[in-house]
Amino acid sequence: MLVIIRGGGDLATGVAESLYLAGFKILILDIEKPSSIRRTVCFSEAIYDGRTKVEGIKCQKVFSKEEMQLCWNKKIIPIMVDESGEIIKELKPDVVVDSIIAKKNLGTNRSMAPITIALGDGFEAGKDVDIVIETMRGHNLGRIITEGRALKNTGIPGEIKGVSKDRVIYSPEVGRFFSIKKIGDIVEKNEIIGFVDNVEVRGKISGVLRGTIRDGYLVKKGMKIGDIDPRLDEKENCFTISDKARALGGAVLKAIFYKIMKEKKDGNTYIENTL
Repeated sequence: MLVIIRGGGDLATGVAESLYLAGFKILILDIEKPSSIRRTVCFSEAIYDGRTKVEGIKCQKVFSKEEMQLCWNKKIIPIMVDESGEIIKELKPDVVVDSIIAKKNLGTNRSMAPITIALGDGFEAGKDVDIVIETMRGHNLGRIITEGRALKNTGIPGEIKGVSKDRVIYSPEVGRFFSIKKIGDIVEKNEIIGFVDNVEVRGKISGVLRGTIRDGYLVKKGMKIGDIDPRLDEKENCFTISDKARALGGAVLKAIFYKIMKEKKDGNTYIENTL
Protein backbone atom coordinates (compact mmCIF):
# COMPACT_ATOMS: atom_id res chain seq x y z
CA MET A 1 0.00 0.00 0.00
CA LEU A 2 1.25 3.46 -0.90
CA VAL A 3 0.83 6.20 1.69
CA ILE A 4 1.44 9.82 0.75
CA ILE A 5 2.16 12.08 3.71
CA ARG A 6 1.67 15.80 3.24
CA GLY A 7 4.24 17.62 5.38
CA GLY A 8 7.68 16.60 6.61
CA GLY A 9 7.98 18.27 10.01
CA ASP A 10 8.65 16.54 13.32
CA LEU A 11 5.12 15.21 13.80
CA ALA A 12 4.89 14.08 10.18
CA THR A 13 8.25 12.37 10.62
CA GLY A 14 6.85 10.45 13.59
CA VAL A 15 3.99 9.30 11.36
CA ALA A 16 6.38 8.33 8.57
CA GLU A 17 8.57 6.34 10.98
CA SER A 18 5.61 4.31 12.27
CA LEU A 19 4.33 3.52 8.79
CA TYR A 20 7.83 2.75 7.47
CA LEU A 21 8.46 0.25 10.26
CA ALA A 22 5.06 -1.32 9.57
CA GLY A 23 6.09 -1.95 5.96
CA PHE A 24 4.16 0.70 4.06
CA LYS A 25 5.54 2.35 0.93
CA ILE A 26 5.76 6.08 1.70
CA LEU A 27 6.13 9.33 -0.21
CA ILE A 28 6.41 12.65 1.64
CA LEU A 29 5.33 15.92 0.02
CA ASP A 30 6.45 19.28 1.36
CA ILE A 31 6.84 22.92 0.40
CA GLU A 32 9.91 24.43 -1.24
CA LYS A 33 11.13 26.05 1.99
CA PRO A 34 9.94 24.12 5.06
CA SER A 35 10.02 26.03 8.36
CA SER A 36 10.62 23.08 10.67
CA ILE A 37 11.99 23.86 14.14
CA ARG A 38 13.05 20.42 15.42
CA ARG A 39 15.21 19.96 12.33
CA THR A 40 17.32 17.10 13.69
CA VAL A 41 14.22 14.87 13.62
CA CYS A 42 12.51 16.18 10.48
CA PHE A 43 12.57 14.47 7.12
CA SER A 44 11.84 17.91 5.66
CA GLU A 45 15.57 18.72 6.01
CA ALA A 46 16.13 16.57 2.92
CA ILE A 47 14.39 19.28 0.90
CA TYR A 48 17.39 21.53 1.61
CA ASP A 49 20.23 19.03 1.90
CA GLY A 50 19.17 16.38 -0.60
CA ARG A 51 19.06 13.66 2.01
CA THR A 52 18.78 13.18 5.75
CA LYS A 53 18.45 10.41 8.33
CA VAL A 54 16.24 10.19 11.42
CA GLU A 55 16.72 7.32 13.86
CA GLY A 56 18.45 5.27 11.17
CA ILE A 57 15.77 5.80 8.52
CA LYS A 58 17.01 7.50 5.37
CA CYS A 59 15.05 10.08 3.41
CA GLN A 60 16.04 11.47 0.01
CA LYS A 61 14.76 14.32 -2.13
CA VAL A 62 13.41 13.20 -5.51
CA PHE A 63 12.19 14.91 -8.66
CA SER A 64 10.50 12.10 -10.59
CA LYS A 65 8.55 8.87 -10.25
CA GLU A 66 11.62 6.97 -11.43
CA GLU A 67 13.66 8.38 -8.56
CA MET A 68 10.87 7.49 -6.13
CA GLN A 69 10.99 3.87 -7.26
CA LEU A 70 14.77 3.75 -6.82
CA CYS A 71 14.33 4.99 -3.24
CA TRP A 72 11.63 2.42 -2.50
CA ASN A 73 13.87 -0.33 -3.88
CA LYS A 74 16.59 0.75 -1.42
CA LYS A 75 14.21 1.14 1.56
CA ILE A 76 14.67 4.92 1.49
CA ILE A 77 11.74 7.30 2.02
CA PRO A 78 11.43 9.71 -0.93
CA ILE A 79 10.41 13.33 -0.37
CA MET A 80 9.55 15.85 -3.06
CA VAL A 81 8.44 19.46 -3.34
CA ASP A 82 4.72 19.47 -4.16
CA GLU A 83 2.81 22.00 -2.11
CA SER A 84 -0.58 21.41 -3.74
CA GLY A 85 -0.28 17.62 -3.95
CA GLU A 86 -0.44 17.37 -7.74
CA ILE A 87 1.44 14.05 -7.79
CA ILE A 88 -1.40 12.47 -5.78
CA LYS A 89 -3.57 12.43 -8.92
CA GLU A 90 -0.88 10.52 -10.83
CA LEU A 91 0.14 8.00 -8.19
CA LYS A 92 -3.37 7.24 -6.89
CA PRO A 93 -2.21 6.28 -3.37
CA ASP A 94 -4.14 4.00 -1.05
CA VAL A 95 -3.81 6.49 1.82
CA VAL A 96 -3.23 10.23 2.12
CA VAL A 97 -2.23 11.64 5.50
CA ASP A 98 -2.29 15.41 6.06
CA SER A 99 0.43 16.10 8.64
CA ILE A 100 1.04 19.73 7.70
CA ILE A 101 -0.29 20.98 11.08
CA ALA A 102 -1.39 24.28 9.54
CA LYS A 103 -4.43 24.54 11.83
CA LYS A 104 -6.50 24.75 8.65
CA ASN A 105 -7.17 22.60 5.60
CA LEU A 106 -4.83 23.48 2.73
CA GLY A 107 -6.62 21.29 0.20
CA THR A 108 -6.67 17.72 1.46
CA ASN A 109 -9.98 16.02 0.63
CA ARG A 110 -11.58 12.59 0.54
CA SER A 111 -11.31 12.28 -3.23
CA MET A 112 -7.50 12.00 -2.97
CA ALA A 113 -7.46 8.38 -1.80
CA PRO A 114 -9.67 5.54 -0.50
CA ILE A 115 -8.39 6.38 3.00
CA THR A 116 -7.77 9.98 4.06
CA ILE A 117 -6.49 11.02 7.49
CA ALA A 118 -5.64 14.43 8.91
CA LEU A 119 -3.83 15.51 12.06
CA GLY A 120 -5.29 18.17 14.29
CA ASP A 121 -7.48 21.24 13.95
CA GLY A 122 -8.93 22.39 10.63
CA PHE A 123 -10.63 19.20 9.42
CA GLU A 124 -14.00 17.55 9.89
CA ALA A 125 -13.98 13.75 9.94
CA GLY A 126 -16.54 12.29 7.58
CA LYS A 127 -16.58 15.45 5.48
CA ASP A 128 -13.09 16.74 4.66
CA VAL A 129 -11.33 13.46 5.42
CA ASP A 130 -12.30 10.03 6.69
CA ILE A 131 -10.51 10.27 10.03
CA VAL A 132 -9.06 13.08 12.15
CA ILE A 133 -6.40 12.44 14.79
CA GLU A 134 -6.36 14.54 17.96
CA THR A 135 -3.01 16.33 18.38
CA MET A 136 -3.64 18.25 21.61
CA ARG A 137 -1.40 17.03 24.44
CA GLY A 138 -3.32 15.42 27.28
CA HIS A 139 -5.81 12.65 27.80
CA ASN A 140 -7.11 12.64 24.19
CA LEU A 141 -3.77 12.81 22.35
CA GLY A 142 -3.88 10.35 19.45
CA ARG A 143 -7.63 9.78 19.67
CA ILE A 144 -9.23 8.57 16.41
CA ILE A 145 -12.16 10.79 15.41
CA THR A 146 -14.54 9.38 12.81
CA GLU A 147 -17.16 12.13 13.13
CA GLY A 148 -16.50 15.75 13.98
CA ARG A 149 -13.35 17.73 14.65
CA ALA A 150 -10.26 17.75 16.83
CA LEU A 151 -10.01 20.25 19.67
CA LYS A 152 -9.60 23.86 18.56
CA ASN A 153 -6.01 25.05 18.51
CA THR A 154 -5.41 27.30 21.52
CA GLY A 155 -2.16 28.82 20.29
CA ILE A 156 -0.62 27.90 23.66
CA PRO A 157 2.28 25.40 23.48
CA GLY A 158 2.01 22.19 25.47
CA GLU A 159 3.35 22.34 29.00
CA ILE A 160 6.72 20.78 29.82
CA LYS A 161 7.90 20.79 33.45
CA GLY A 162 5.41 23.55 34.25
CA VAL A 163 6.55 25.74 31.35
CA SER A 164 4.33 26.46 28.35
CA LYS A 165 4.50 29.63 26.26
CA ASP A 166 7.87 30.79 27.60
CA ARG A 167 9.68 27.75 26.20
CA VAL A 168 8.93 28.88 22.63
CA ILE A 169 11.11 31.50 20.94
CA TYR A 170 9.32 33.94 18.64
CA SER A 171 10.83 36.27 16.09
CA PRO A 172 11.04 39.88 17.36
CA GLU A 173 11.07 41.34 13.84
CA VAL A 174 10.79 40.62 10.14
CA GLY A 175 14.11 39.50 8.69
CA ARG A 176 16.49 36.58 8.22
CA PHE A 177 17.27 34.45 11.23
CA PHE A 178 20.79 33.31 12.08
CA SER A 179 21.54 31.21 15.16
CA ILE A 180 24.69 31.41 17.27
CA LYS A 181 23.65 28.31 19.22
CA LYS A 182 23.29 24.73 18.03
CA ILE A 183 20.40 22.37 18.65
CA GLY A 184 21.27 20.46 21.83
CA ASP A 185 23.16 23.36 23.46
CA ILE A 186 22.41 24.34 27.06
CA VAL A 187 21.22 27.95 27.17
CA GLU A 188 20.58 30.30 30.07
CA LYS A 189 17.59 32.56 30.59
CA ASN A 190 17.94 35.76 28.52
CA GLU A 191 21.02 34.42 26.73
CA ILE A 192 21.32 35.41 23.07
CA ILE A 193 20.21 32.52 20.85
CA GLY A 194 20.72 34.27 17.54
CA PHE A 195 19.70 37.29 15.48
CA VAL A 196 16.94 38.33 13.12
CA ASP A 197 18.97 40.63 10.93
CA ASN A 198 20.62 42.78 13.63
CA VAL A 199 17.99 42.26 16.34
CA GLU A 200 18.96 39.96 19.22
CA VAL A 201 16.89 36.85 19.89
CA ARG A 202 16.91 35.71 23.52
CA GLY A 203 15.29 32.78 25.31
CA LYS A 204 12.95 33.39 28.24
CA ILE A 205 14.00 30.28 30.18
CA SER A 206 17.06 28.14 30.82
CA GLY A 207 17.23 24.68 29.29
CA VAL A 208 18.22 22.67 26.24
CA LEU A 209 17.81 24.29 22.84
CA ARG A 210 15.55 21.68 21.28
CA GLY A 211 15.16 23.33 17.91
CA THR A 212 15.67 26.44 15.78
CA ILE A 213 14.49 27.39 12.35
CA ARG A 214 17.06 27.01 9.58
CA ASP A 215 19.74 29.71 9.26
CA GLY A 216 18.92 32.33 6.65
CA TYR A 217 15.17 31.69 6.79
CA LEU A 218 13.10 34.83 6.16
CA VAL A 219 10.81 35.07 9.18
CA LYS A 220 7.83 37.20 10.11
CA LYS A 221 7.44 39.10 13.35
CA GLY A 222 5.93 36.80 15.99
CA MET A 223 6.75 33.63 14.02
CA LYS A 224 7.93 30.61 16.00
CA ILE A 225 11.66 30.23 15.40
CA GLY A 226 12.90 28.12 18.31
CA ASP A 227 12.06 25.86 21.23
CA ILE A 228 13.75 25.38 24.62
CA ASP A 229 13.21 22.28 26.76
CA PRO A 230 13.52 23.16 30.47
CA ARG A 231 14.63 19.59 31.30
CA LEU A 232 18.43 19.76 31.32
CA ASP A 233 18.72 15.97 31.43
CA GLU A 234 16.79 15.58 28.18
CA LYS A 235 19.56 16.68 25.79
CA GLU A 236 19.57 13.41 23.85
CA ASN A 237 15.87 13.86 23.14
CA CYS A 238 16.81 16.66 20.72
CA PHE A 239 17.94 13.94 18.33
CA THR A 240 15.08 11.45 18.66
CA ILE A 241 11.42 11.48 17.66
CA SER A 242 9.25 12.94 20.43
CA ASP A 243 6.68 11.10 22.51
CA LYS A 244 3.94 13.17 20.86
CA ALA A 245 5.14 12.34 17.34
CA ARG A 246 5.34 8.63 18.20
CA ALA A 247 1.83 8.71 19.67
CA LEU A 248 0.47 10.32 16.51
CA GLY A 249 2.37 7.85 14.32
CA GLY A 250 0.79 4.97 16.20
CA ALA A 251 -2.61 6.60 15.95
CA VAL A 252 -2.34 6.98 12.17
CA LEU A 253 -1.28 3.35 11.83
CA LYS A 254 -4.24 2.27 13.92
CA ALA A 255 -6.58 4.53 11.92
CA ILE A 256 -5.49 2.96 8.65
CA PHE A 257 -6.21 -0.56 9.88
CA TYR A 258 -9.45 0.58 11.49
CA LYS A 259 -10.60 1.93 8.14
CA ILE A 260 -9.40 -1.19 6.27
CA MET A 261 -11.28 -3.55 8.57
CA LYS A 262 -14.42 -1.42 8.48
CA GLU A 263 -14.40 -1.31 4.69
CA LYS A 264 -13.81 -5.06 4.48
CA LYS A 265 -16.76 -5.63 6.78
CA ASP A 266 -18.88 -3.33 4.60
CA GLY A 267 -17.82 -5.24 1.48
CA ASN A 268 -15.63 -2.59 -0.16
CA THR A 269 -13.93 -4.49 -2.99
CA TYR A 270 -11.16 -1.94 -3.45
CA ILE A 271 -9.87 -2.44 0.09
CA GLU A 272 -10.36 -6.21 -0.25
CA ASN A 273 -8.24 -6.32 -3.41
CA THR A 274 -5.59 -3.99 -1.98
CA LEU A 275 -4.95 -6.37 0.89
